[in-house]
Amino acid sequence: MPKAVIEDHGSIAMVRMQNGVANPIGPGMVSALDKSLTAVEKEFQGVVLAGGEKFFSIGFNLPVLISFDRERMADFFYRFNDLVLRFFASPLPTACAVAGHAIAGGTILSLAGDFCLAADEKCLMGLNEVKLGVPVPYLTDMMLRQRVPDRTANRILYTGEFFPSAEAQEMGIVDEALPAAQVEARTVERLSAVAALPHHAFSAIKENRTERIKKRYAARGRETCERFLDCWFAASTRPLLEKAADTFTRR
Repeated sequence: MPKAVIEDHGSIAMVRMQNGVANPIGPGMVSALDKSLTAVEKEFQGVVLAGGEKFFSIGFNLPVLISFDRERMADFFYRFNDLVLRFFASPLPTACAVAGHAIAGGTILSLAGDFCLAADEKCLMGLNEVKLGVPVPYLTDMMLRQRVPDRTANRILYTGEFFPSAEAQEMGIVDEALPAAQVEARTVERLSAVAALPHHAFSAIKENRTERIKKRYAARGRETCERFLDCWFAASTRPLLEKAADTFTRR
């Protein structure tokens, strides 16, 4: 059963994804994260999202999701995007402590935080959706293009490559790359400093940063999610997803 365990770090809560070694994302993980965020927003001044030592998250739980019909997949995909938007637009300062690989959906979650700190050894990040025959979600595309120059975003989105965290830092999707053993403590330290600032000022600044993306997603979210689902269920996409799911089960 996927879990999102809340760990108390004073004013900061660390929400740790626990779903095996790879932390795949499916309906259960989305529900667990949503429930934990509700609890955290009532009791803490900031939230750090963390995973495991080998994987922050491998991304979507493909072996499970490829068995879904369109209705079930749509329910999951809409809920996943709602969760990402909630984390992105939270009035609290947020960060991701990426001590292991963050693949596809894992990178999406890392982009939703105000900050992302990652291990500088054996840690890969990237959005490989194009190689699987589906577009990077519209919300993710907007978050990425807010964080990095357009040409850099094109390289990440068009190639579907995975990048070491040091290169991801140069690109701008990682704020700090440091030894794995230091990632979580440093992320809490960095977020604590932000959380100590006047909350009303911080939340207003964050609202300014996220407002445009929220409005654009409200206007085009359904249209773009349905386009993603069209691609997901296209006959030419099935073999690509099945091959990726087979690789997934061998990790």
